[in-house]
Amino acid sequence: MLKVVVILILLSISSLWAKNVEIDVFGLTCPFCVDSLTRKFKKMDDVKSVVVSLKLKKVRLETKSDKPDLKALKQAVIDAGFTPVKIVAK
Repeated sequence: MLKVVVILILLSISSLWAKNVEIDVFGLTCPFCVDSLTRKFKKMDDVKSVVVSLKLKKVRLETKSDKPDLKALKQAVIDAGFTPVKIVAK
């Protein structure tokens, strides 16, 4: 029981340093686009998790730091061949 409590506390503390980022992406049209963006973001050191939605035309990221480099995230989208329309850090 104590182990479970400790794990929950550590998870909640670690989420204090994480930041969620949503990027609206123009040009996201197929599963290959999703795969391309997913691989691009998974290579980045600061990105903890990535979900790319073809339906919503969005990338949702969880970063390891509380102040992600939005310029680097924007450039990653551009380098993958897409246009970042809107970037929101939550």
